[in-house]
Amino acid sequence: MKNIYNTPIFLRKLVILPSIFVAVLAMNSCSEDFLDQPAYNSLDTESVFKNIDTAEMFVLGCYRGIVPTEMYYQLGAGDTVTHSSEDGSTNNSKYNIANYQYDAYTPNTVTGIYSAMYAVIERTNIAVSGLSKMEASTKRDALLAEVKAIRAFCYYNLIRVYGDVPSVFKPLDEMDPNDPNTLYPKRTSRDEIYDRIIADLQESVTNVPSFGQSGYATTERLTKQGVNALLARIALYAAGYSLRWDLNTGSGAMMSRRSDNSRIQQLYQIADNACAAIINGGTNSLVQAQSGKSGFEALWFNFCQRKFSVTNSEILWQIAEYGANTNSAFGVYANEGSRGGTYGSRKALQFILPSYYLSFNQGDKRRDVSCTSYSVYFLNNGLPGDTWVNAGTTFSCILSGKFRMGWCVAPQAADARNLNIPVLRYADVLLMYAETQNYLNGGPTAAGTAAFMQVRNRAGIGAIPVPSGQQAFEAAIVQERKWEFAGEFNLRTDLIRMNRLASEIDATKQAMKNLSNRTGAYANTPVYRLYKLEKNAQIYGDPFLALKYIDITSPAEIAVITNVPTADFANYQTALRAIAVAHGQTTTTDDKWYPANMFQAYNSTFNSNAKRTAGFIGAAAGQLQIGSIIYTKPTGSAENGGTYPNWIEGGGDGLFYGFVPNKTELLPFAAQSAGHPLVDNPNLSQLPGY
Repeated sequence: MKNIYNTPIFLRKLVILPSIFVAVLAMNSCSEDFLDQPAYNSLDTESVFKNIDTAEMFVLGCYRGIVPTEMYYQLGAGDTVTHSSEDGSTNNSKYNIANYQYDAYTPNTVTGIYSAMYAVIERTNIAVSGLSKMEASTKRDALLAEVKAIRAFCYYNLIRVYGDVPSVFKPLDEMDPNDPNTLYPKRTSRDEIYDRIIADLQESVTNVPSFGQSGYATTERLTKQGVNALLARIALYAAGYSLRWDLNTGSGAMMSRRSDNSRIQQLYQIADNACAAIINGGTNSLVQAQSGKSGFEALWFNFCQRKFSVTNSEILWQIAEYGANTNSAFGVYANEGSRGGTYGSRKALQFILPSYYLSFNQGDKRRDVSCTSYSVYFLNNGLPGDTWVNAGTTFSCILSGKFRMGWCVAPQAADARNLNIPVLRYADVLLMYAETQNYLNGGPTAAGTAAFMQVRNRAGIGAIPVPSGQQAFEAAIVQERKWEFAGEFNLRTDLIRMNRLASEIDATKQAMKNLSNRTGAYANTPVYRLYKLEKNAQIYGDPFLALKYIDITSPAEIAVITNVPTADFANYQTALRAIAVAHGQTTTTDDKWYPANMFQAYNSTFNSNAKRTAGFIGAAAGQLQIGSIIYTKPTGSAENGGTYPNWIEGGGDGLFYGFVPNKTELLPFAAQSAGHPLVDNPNLSQLPGY
């Protein structure tokens, strides 16, 4: 009997069923995202591509799923900036993957990216085929260009995660069913795929409208600026380093560029031209200071608030996530954590390494946006009529801040936070241009330095000297990218393409050990911080940025704050307010302050007792809604009995314990059960070493 479940037609229907569901809409309204529309139920693609409006429905459907949950749920950490704080350690997939501990079996692998990307690729292949048969017109050509760009983005995601992957550029039902490569394609050289999608993007960019011409209210659809930015990014990845091996023998895995140096030069020039086209177009800019907020803060506050008229100049492409049908889990994982109240009980599953938090230069406006030293928690142990506060944290629980819940709009549901996913920003274009100018000219140029300085000036650190040598300037770009793009899912693979992952991991591990010992650059890092007790507004759109605190370094003041009483807190609070006033803080007799030993665990005896003097009751004094791997552990070695805490080094689960150069820069294919690439496709080869 013929197995109909393994035929191209059945597979095609299975793949495209969820995609042809988007109604054409008036793009001059941003009240709804274009993905959140009624379903279009026909599976007859011939009918779809007889009409330009229904063809547009299909193209819009191709946007669904192009940033699968695992892109940040599993791979949003491990970049020497953001790290996993999930419960459990070596048996937790997120913690393992953040530390580069992989295998081909559950839970230490990533499967969803592979299946999600090829589902979208099949839909885009159908669209390319159908549109190519339609009569040429400006709109037809624009839709064809748009869908090719979506396909290019999917291949870019696959390659930066898995390396060489199968290359499929035709719909399944247009391929030979008797050819074993139709259903079971082998890996294709990434260079071949990159060159194909780069050529597609070079052609596409001439046919998509600019944002100003498009009439779109948001940058949720690709426009000329977005396609140029995507072209620049993919060209840099194609020219950059990656883990390569002999596809025929499966041996010789090592970090290297493609062998054709002239093509590398061409790719940098392609990226340079694409960035220059955006910069010289004059329609894009960085969001600047407004309404009492720095430019960086205004960007992310308005993005979270969905005020895209403010952010369209900088966010060149974002993925629409609004409503019950379109929300991914992005907004669930990218938050600073809340114990309850208006925002609900959302656990922070990632935290910011304190070495990163402490790396910012004084006055850099990005630190308190990207990193929060507070979490929303109750004051009175959740009793009726409780007060919700911004609870100050320690170094082992600095949290992600760009997408904090208080900044957002009211969610569709607890797991549907109505938060779009940023993909391409003008700041990225400026730093890519600085990088291409540096590479092509053997050092920084005036134009490249000017682009670089736009990012620094917006951050408030324009006075820092810019290196003049090629290698030093590249290193400065690497650091600037880390300061600028924390939590935006590109840093991990950016470090790989620039061949800096191993060195950055080594430097971060050493920095964390130095911080733990309070030596080297951290010899004078203050141990004690005095936090002001501040209520949380418990409203969406709360503009709160950072908890007030004072670093305490005076021995006399340390003696006062460490003499924590167990009862009768009034005199202690009077003494703390006096210290605050001595440090220039305005305070009243109703204000309360509490000290924190930043090197101890959040729930240490000292830190818990200190919070009780400000009104925290019961378990509220020692708990946070954060994964317990890190925040219940100290940062300091002295505070850990003279040894490094296990999360920093030791015990088999220290920082980046699974990292192996020339192996773990890519992930293996999953191989345990049906639905895993190696099980479903016997022609696939495994990543060497697995």
